[in-house]
Amino acid sequence: MDSGNLAWYITATALVLFMTPGVAFFYGGLVKAKSVISMMMMSFGAMGLVAVLWILYGYNMQTADWWGGILGNPFSDFGLGNLATADGATVNLTAVAYGATFAIITIALISGAIADRARFGSWMIFAFFFATIDYFAVAGWVWNTNGWIFNLGTTFGFSTEVIDYAGGTAVHINAGAAALALALVLGKRVGFQKGIHKPHNVPLVMLGAAILWFGWFGFNAGAAAFYAAPEGTTGDILSGIAGVGSPAGLIVLNTLGATAAAILGWAIVEKLKDGKPTAVGAASGAVAGLVAITPSCANLAPGWALLLGIIAGAVCALAVELKWRLGFDDSLDVVGVHLVGGLIGTLYLGFFATGTGLFVGGNAEQLILQAVAAVTVLVFSFVVAYVLGLIIEKTIGFRVKNEDEIAGIDTVVHGEEGYALVD
Repeated sequence: MDSGNLAWYITATALVLFMTPGVAFFYGGLVKAKSVISMMMMSFGAMGLVAVLWILYGYNMQTADWWGGILGNPFSDFGLGNLATADGATVNLTAVAYGATFAIITIALISGAIADRARFGSWMIFAFFFATIDYFAVAGWVWNTNGWIFNLGTTFGFSTEVIDYAGGTAVHINAGAAALALALVLGKRVGFQKGIHKPHNVPLVMLGAAILWFGWFGFNAGAAAFYAAPEGTTGDILSGIAGVGSPAGLIVLNTLGATAAAILGWAIVEKLKDGKPTAVGAASGAVAGLVAITPSCANLAPGWALLLGIIAGAVCALAVELKWRLGFDDSLDVVGVHLVGGLIGTLYLGFFATGTGLFVGGNAEQLILQAVAAVTVLVFSFVVAYVLGLIIEKTIGFRVKNEDEIAGIDTVVHGEEGYALVD
């Protein structure tokens, strides 16, 4: 890998890592003032824990070289001492760092579904087991060349493969399904009803969305540098694109365009439905567009990316209302934005992926592959998260006491206040 590609890859790693503080700001602004520390700490806790796990054994597990492309041996290079001294170590260790940032943000995203009512210690235990059992394996399924989802088209005898450039399945569907499971396990917040839980700091929400959009260019375009990796390195581990080289310019443009269009789609729905477009809606629309373009950024013409953004923004704006209709308390709309947006972006490729989509020169094969991958990850993630959450709740407890929730859990859980208004 030449110095320019390597420099961009290191930069992209830093950009994606910065996205998790962006999640913390975005989520922190959405909760009440007395829960902002708790909310942000769940993201920072994920940064600390998951990075360590990834270096110790998570990267090994996503190699998917055990059991027919399902799982890698966690002890094959525990602590990565061998990788650090092997040929191509600079590129390979950069790959490890880049992959760690994806693992971190996937876990952090889940926390939005249990805002205002989760114990930090229980959350960290959940994060440990969910990362180990679910994310490390699913990342290998989707992105590693040994993974069963990566090779699903070959297994079916198709002429194409599953497309998930940067994590529609492994990140967003995965996190969204887990969020739904935890929301069901922990139950509704006290006084759960529409309009009672309002964001305490809208500028903080906007700041978080801006950081996410900024970092997402590393999230989507970062892996493009790996196509310059020399033969014999693990440079292809996190760049699972069906038949695509290194379309960095297309990825950057689509990441911009789909996100911009999604803001418009969400704002239009809000205007028609409620009479006023909101700042929180614009921020949420941006995130919905980013989620939807994540799996498809390298495989859509720019016009189709714009259409995807409009659809994702509009549909996710409607989907966040499902929690009121169905009665599950997804506090910060992880299900409505990440699960629904991830499904839209993943399945959209079945229709409009360049050269293979049903409506752009392909046939139904791409749609079948996308649907199988999406549904499998959704079901697996939901089951793992539900079982883990239930075990934690029934043993040490996952949810705080009702009186602590009403008072605000920052002082109870962390001994701090988000805003010291009086000296």
